[in-house]
Amino acid sequence: MSYQVKEIYYTLQGEGARAGRPAVFLRFAGCNLWSGKEEDRESAACYFCDTDFIGTDGENGGKFSSAKDLADKVFGLWPGGGGAYVVCTGGEPGLQLDETLVLELQSKGFEVAVESNGTVELPANLDWVTISPKPSSELLVKSGDELKLVFPHEVKPKSVSELDFKHFYLMPLDSGDEVKNDYHLQAVVKYCLENPLWSLCLQVHKVVGLA
Repeated sequence: MSYQVKEIYYTLQGEGARAGRPAVFLRFAGCNLWSGKEEDRESAACYFCDTDFIGTDGENGGKFSSAKDLADKVFGLWPGGGGAYVVCTGGEPGLQLDETLVLELQSKGFEVAVESNGTVELPANLDWVTISPKPSSELLVKSGDELKLVFPHEVKPKSVSELDFKHFYLMPLDSGDEVKNDYHLQAVVKYCLENPLWSLCLQVHKVVGLA
């Protein structure tokens, strides 16, 4: 199988239970819920997406003809030492990520994580699974390590709170308006205090100025 990759880069994990951990981000091109084009944003299930996942023209992006070639590229970006960690994201990584690639990455010492919308089945041999349910989409992956929701959101926290996840996070919706963003933050804080199953999730990478 070949793989189309938007970008690969070394940074700090910015969200969730592993925020602050050094990681190689492997961003696959394409998504099943939005074309990525602005003219389609309004009708998209994840209209609030702030990620460019179109094409293969990003940093270290390209078309990789084999799992080994892609794993070699990822490995080349790890500085050595510590627990090697790769986060497979998108777009929707589940459209391309397969067991073969996961095994190749693990053979190079990587712990392999995925950040998915949960609408496609994922390889069974992943080390860490983060699911972010989206509106008007059938959720197929109903268990994992962490579930993350943008808030406020058409998917209500109570509708997914019984699913089999270890961590539940709410992330304030970034509307691009400072006043609205503060309102969203306070709404998340209030909800988490009233419903302690849920924890506040901030985008730490943006706070410290990383990609």
